Amino acid sequence: MIELTFAESLFLILFIGVLSMIISRRTGISYIPLFILAGILIGPVLKLIPRDLAHSIFDFVRVFGLVIILFTEGHNLSWKILQRNFKTIAVLDTVGLLITAIIAGLFFELVFHAPFLLGFLFGAIIGATDPATLIPLFRQYRVKQDIETVIVTESIFNDPLGIVLTLIAIAMLIPNASGGIFSSLSRSIGLYGGGVVYFLYNVATSIGIGLALGTIGYWFIKRTKIFDFPEIEAFSLSLAFLGFFIGERLQASGYLVATVTGIILGNYKVLLRKNEDVRTLKRIQKAIEKEVHFNETLASLATIFIFVVLGAELNLGIIANNLSKGILVALGVMLIARPIATLPIIKWWTPREYLFIALEGPRGVVPSALASLPLSLAMKYNSQVLTVEWGEIIMAAVVITVLVSVIVETLWLPFLKDKLNVGETVKERVERREREKKKRKRSKGQASP
Repeated sequence: MIELTFAESLFLILFIGVLSMIISRRTGISYIPLFILAGILIGPVLKLIPRDLAHSIFDFVRVFGLVIILFTEGHNLSWKILQRNFKTIAVLDTVGLLITAIIAGLFFELVFHAPFLLGFLFGAIIGATDPATLIPLFRQYRVKQDIETVIVTESIFNDPLGIVLTLIAIAMLIPNASGGIFSSLSRSIGLYGGGVVYFLYNVATSIGIGLALGTIGYWFIKRTKIFDFPEIEAFSLSLAFLGFFIGERLQASGYLVATVTGIILGNYKVLLRKNEDVRTLKRIQKAIEKEVHFNETLASLATIFIFVVLGAELNLGIIANNLSKGILVALGVMLIARPIATLPIIKWWTPREYLFIALEGPRGVVPSALASLPLSLAMKYNSQVLTVEWGEIIMAAVVITVLVSVIVETLWLPFLKDKLNVGETVKERVERREREKKKRKRSKGQASP
């Protein structure tokens, strides 16, 4: 039996991940199942990477990768579109996220005969959506711009908020693993009341820090000529991790801080003065585009490592033993939890539009990154409720739910688009072509000496 060293394992993960991505683009198959299957091949099947080593790599990749991914996603959020669909996005990322976690938790409790808090932990982990798998399909099967934007923007916010909810669920299960703030709140106003207040504290504090750091980053880029040098990439990366560590130190969400910081930098035009110098504007735009390109590359690498290493550390015996139950829970999340969680937005959308949004919310990178967290905590803390066995089962259920949701929801997207009549309007098609034309002209202008 050949077992690779740490460095050899990293290279193999990267190599097989890039190969899987090429296959994904050539065949049109979603990359998530391919990454996980590739990880299973080099891990449990061929045993090239020991499970303990894969678990150690994953603990590091999970934190580093999520910060990069969320920071980069924040740049892609349009402030104007966020304002236009603010009510829908706010409801989906608060009430909708909580309803999803509760109903998914009830399904887990019912199917696996587990205590509710374990079910709620599963629901919190699986609550975040990941339409990144749908973006290539959105480009192929054009849907209405507002619908596409809502689905994508919902994910940008519910990724870090899903992490916050997961941390609260863990704090309820293992008080020793939580910070002092939650412990104090739970003693004063009870476990569930403390969870609500702690969630609000997390959101308010994290957004405040993110706004401050994003503004500082914008000011620094504007006042210096850092865009002329590679340091702009290092600066933006250090800003994201500075926000993460500040947020974690204050017992808030470092991931949400990184996301908000990215949103501010990506929407720098909001901070511009009305009479801003054209040369300064071009300089800032060039700097932001440069650091976004760099971070998108890192985010792609992080995505490869998260999914491939997740597959490598899976216990196939646990997956096989819980496959039917996991599929049942996955269907419950997709066909019951998600539609009920999105019901509050129906007053702003037609029934057809609501149904499309309700049936297109695949799970992806954040649930996958959090999948092994219960197992890690069960191994670290001697909890009577969150045991190693339950940690394995939760991990298996999360992976099965991710795979089922990605496969099914990408396959039925073109069918739903046609049947529900949510395709791109003529006006939107014309506007899109104009934007693409301007983008090509701008690219040619930047390429010319």
